[in-house]
Formats: sequence, C-alpha cells, structure tokens
Amino acid sequence: MGCCNSNNSVICPVDITLDLIGGKYKSLILWHLVDRTLRFGELKKLIPNATPKMLTQQLRELEKDNLIIRTVYPVVPPKVEYYLSEFGKSIKPILTTMYAWGEDYLKKNGLEASCSMVVDQ
Repeated sequence: MGCCNSNNSVICPVDITLDLIGGKYKSLILWHLVDRTLRFGELKKLIPNATPKMLTQQLRELEKDNLIIRTVYPVVPPKVEYYLSEFGKSIKPILTTMYAWGEDYLKKNGLEASCSMVVDQ
C-alpha cells in the first residue's frame, strides 16, 4: 500500500527518510551534531573515513534539506560551524533507535560496537 501524489507517483515516508539521512555519512554527521555545534575539522576527526570532498557534499545536502544550519563567521582564517536545525533535532529518536537496533544485532552476532557513535547512559 502506498500513497500517491497528483502525478500518481508513489511517495513513501521510509523512502523520504532514507533520502534525507541515508547518505554515506549523513547519519553520523547528524548523530555528532545532536547535542553540540561542531566545526568541519572536528567532524572530520569524528568521521575519519569521510574524505573532505564527501564530508562537504554530505554537509551541503543536509543544509539544503534544512536538517543542519551552517554559520560562517567573518574572521581570518574562516570559521564555519554546523549545528542541527529545529527540524534536524527531531531526528534524534530515530538515530537512537537505529543505534540500539544495530547494537542488538551486533551483540546477537558476538560483536561489539567500535565506532565514534556513543549513546549517553
């Protein structure tokens, strides 16, 4: 069962969600911005597998989709900070659930999480 727009094309909420957060590093970026503001270099350290080009692309897409806000300060050298928009903050329960689901899967398979994502206890 799907919903259709006026062009009779299917619009699926899960597809929309995955389009918004399903990029290679989008979920990680959002996760790290949940409770804080970070600069590009800080994000790069937290997500070392992301090339600067890929990280920039993912940040631009998240900004375009109104999930994050990019603030540029008029200083030399340039200072750019990223933080979640109000809309972006609404993703936290989804990310937390994804983490718990993945952690449970790992445990059932005798593995342990070893990434930069950490759930506050």
